[in-house]
Amino acid sequence: MRKIDLSNFTVATSETARQINRRIALSLIRRHQPLSRAELARQSGLQRSTVSAIIGQLIDEGWVTEGASAVSARGRRPRYLHLNVERAGILAVDIQPLTTHLALAGLDARFVMQKSWSTPESVVDFVRELAAAVRDFRSAHDEIVCEGMGVSVPGRLDAAGRLVFAPNITWAPVALRALLEEAIGLPVVIENAACACALAELWFGRVAEDLRHLVAVTVSDGVGVGLLVNGQINHGHDAMAGEFGHATLVDDGHPCRCGKRGCWEQYASNAAGVRYYLEGAEATPPGGRVTIVDIIRLAQGGDTRAQAALDRMAHYLAVGLAPIVAGLAPQAVVIAGDITAAWDRVGPIIEEGVRARSLPLIAPRIVPTDPATQPRLRGAVALVVQQHFGAPAVA
Repeated sequence: MRKIDLSNFTVATSETARQINRRIALSLIRRHQPLSRAELARQSGLQRSTVSAIIGQLIDEGWVTEGASAVSARGRRPRYLHLNVERAGILAVDIQPLTTHLALAGLDARFVMQKSWSTPESVVDFVRELAAAVRDFRSAHDEIVCEGMGVSVPGRLDAAGRLVFAPNITWAPVALRALLEEAIGLPVVIENAACACALAELWFGRVAEDLRHLVAVTVSDGVGVGLLVNGQINHGHDAMAGEFGHATLVDDGHPCRCGKRGCWEQYASNAAGVRYYLEGAEATPPGGRVTIVDIIRLAQGGDTRAQAALDRMAHYLAVGLAPIVAGLAPQAVVIAGDITAAWDRVGPIIEEGVRARSLPLIAPRIVPTDPATQPRLRGAVALVVQQHFGAPAVA
């Protein structure tokens, strides 16, 4: 449920009730399919006539299919309702400083088609390349009706979809959602990558059935934090809630792209892990560039310098996480990023570090996401899914 601000509200109409009932029906089908109309009426508390009208509309629009009659001891055999995952599709985009990933997915976040390319320095070039890739995707799968595009970005956006803070990419503040909607001709939902990961866990995750309070941390070139509070993403007053990656951890520490010094991401990000590894290097490594994936592979092969770099990175992840955990008391903390491939090593360091710096009564689960599930892309899918299955927005 969303809390209504009684000092600034819009009176509910009959259309509001229809939208709520529709989303209740869709969500119940999604969670409990296959489901008969009678079971849907019982679980939702809606009148059978209301359920029949909603299902008829959803079938006409292609959201739901009905079939596979069940065996019944007497009377008319009920027919089961399913989401039409083969028909409705979602375009998902994960923008990262170096690479952009595009996927076409079903409503169940199952990826049908994917493509990756280097993220252009110019936002105009980015939009042009993305629009061309989207045309190719839709042409290759013209049997799928795209319901919209979800986009996760390494930065913060205002309510209008304007990118206002993204120090790790070179784009100036820009009306990104408007540019994308004009280029691809579909509704676009755009969100900070860490917030998108939090929504991915809410809609598709396996942490807990009753998940309502979650902290999602993305560890890549920077460190991002998404806050799920009472089942809702918390954007704060000015859309900047969760920018813990740019909270000062070390006074007069390493300079950060945000213009400050000693930010958390300068000590806990992939870039920090690479810096730790290279600090004791006697020569430039072959190829001239080392990535965190290289360091993880070296550490798993017994390289002590790589192991020390990961340990130090994990230590600072714990140092930055502890006050977040103490302040918000989440049910779970979910970590997304390449570092999770080394969880056997870094996980115990993070867990013990947070435990040592927090109250014993606050003990959330700290769990890694599986990199193979591509949580940032799944989060982009979740952005569109929640538009159809979540509670409707209120003024």
